[in-house]
Amino acid sequence: MIHPKTEVRYIDEEKGYGLFATSPIASGTITWILDELDREIDPSEMARYDQKYQEILLKYSFRNNKGNYIFCWDNGRYINHSFNSNCCLTPYNFEIAVRDIMTGEEITDDYGYLNIIEPFEARAENGNRTVVYPDDLLHYAQLWDARIAAAFPRLLQLDQPLLKFLSHETLDTIQAVLQGKREMLSIRSCYYDSGSPERIKSKP
Repeated sequence: MIHPKTEVRYIDEEKGYGLFATSPIASGTITWILDELDREIDPSEMARYDQKYQEILLKYSFRNNKGNYIFCWDNGRYINHSFNSNCCLTPYNFEIAVRDIMTGEEITDDYGYLNIIEPFEARAENGNRTVVYPDDLLHYAQLWDARIAAAFPRLLQLDQPLLKFLSHETLDTIQAVLQGKREMLSIRSCYYDSGSPERIKSKP
């Protein structure tokens, strides 16, 4: 379930469409939640689809730490990659804004934490990264953990349109983390280890 104050817009021929904020979204706001309408597809089910359907599923899905494909049913599927993403996946099956997002700004994720299958080169941005790798979670988890930790304390202080879609168990976990009763999980726990040594790529 994607945040309601967003809309899909055409960007250009290279990127296609993207998701944009229609109102300011504060840091710490839940921007996406894995809900009951999203589909989780295991690799064996994926293999049974005809190639044309596999291409659609692969384009609009990411992989969880089980190696299953999460196919978003709504506009969350249009979130594009950025090395300086304004949102971040948490280990609790939802994403939060890790900085304030202005009206008209594109909603972005770093695909490095989405267990991509093959590396790809992305548009250059400020910084040293130009390629997204399947094992980026092993290299940048500490950085992403810090961004999540900085925004997380505001989670229950803000207006959260998506809060009603959190399970009671997840909400209890969030409260325990915020109260210091439980340690926050690292985003590294989202990593899917395929067991294939060819999957790990060396960084330039």
